[in-house]
Amino acid sequence: MINSLLAENHKGFLPDRLRTGNFLKWLKRVHAWLGLWGAALGLMFGISGFVLNHRAQMKINAVTPIESAVQVPVPADARDDPKAFGKWFSQYAGIPGHARVRTTPAKEVIWNDKPVQKPAEWQVTLAKPNYSVSATWTEGNSLAEVKRTDTNFWGVITNLHKGVGAGVGWILLVDTLAGALITLCITGFLLWSRLHGPRLAALGLIGGAIAWGCWSVLA
Repeated sequence: MINSLLAENHKGFLPDRLRTGNFLKWLKRVHAWLGLWGAALGLMFGISGFVLNHRAQMKINAVTPIESAVQVPVPADARDDPKAFGKWFSQYAGIPGHARVRTTPAKEVIWNDKPVQKPAEWQVTLAKPNYSVSATWTEGNSLAEVKRTDTNFWGVITNLHKGVGAGVGWILLVDTLAGALITLCITGFLLWSRLHGPRLAALGLIGGAIAWGCWSVLA
């Protein structure tokens, strides 16, 4: 009788087709291929994350930007408002997309112990993984200072790590990594449980407790 109860307990609550050896083999294959994909991208993110996290303490000079600056005439219509300035600079730099312009209003500052009126400034920055360009225009001027910063291979890797200048394709690629890691966790749990009812129930309770804890903290 005890053996029959144990056998019934190990059957669990899953359909018979999900408790077969073939399904477990399929889970192992999915787990292995997702692990390979996660390892490939994870290696890049791990190295770039290490460089970003320790570049100041360990004085890692892997990222070596090269800067250059020029004075560029600004069309009169681009000086009307920040939105027009950002649109003009996006076309000038050849980087499509919505340019965010940071505005600094005119204010009074103390220079050489005397109050001086500082004119308003507009600044816009556009970026690609391998370089970035910025323009600063001061009210009353007809020229804007345009700076370009080029970076090396390590700079490109760290920019991709942070998503700087990344396009839709890269964002979707990173989403596949996130999805692979989530699926990897699920398949790993299922392989550990061997699809036995008690272990699945334990996983459900643990997962529910973690979800409730996260919801309590974020709510």
